[in-house]
Amino acid sequence: MPLDQVRIITLPKISDPRGNLTFVEENRHVPFEIKRVYYLYDVPGGEVRGGHAHHELEQLIIAASGSFDIILDDGYVRHRFHLNRSYFGLYVPRMIWREMDNFSSASVCLVLASNYFDEADYIRDYAEFVKMVRNG
Repeated sequence: MPLDQVRIITLPKISDPRGNLTFVEENRHVPFEIKRVYYLYDVPGGEVRGGHAHHELEQLIIAASGSFDIILDDGYVRHRFHLNRSYFGLYVPRMIWREMDNFSSASVCLVLASNYFDEADYIRDYAEFVKMVRNG
């Protein structure tokens, strides 16, 4: 799927002097049923995460704390997104290569996923991914 389906989703933000609240509802704020939630944290400076694509999985990626960059690639075009607000989520559809870097200190990357973990859904070889995309 082309990068034009990737989008930033603005999540509800309830402002309060005691602290803000943001929530996410499946099939309302994200265009899929949420079957898995995971998060990345304590990523050492200079490390890169990701480095794969998914056959079927869709994701909403949120910088719950701190900031980081996500580089997305549809096999033709690469684009870098900087996430640094906990009320913005980056929607990543299936068949998009992703890499994550530039993690700030104490950052937390929260990921909402459309499916349970399945190793068979991963494409971990970039050349294989590009070949799949370009050959249909």
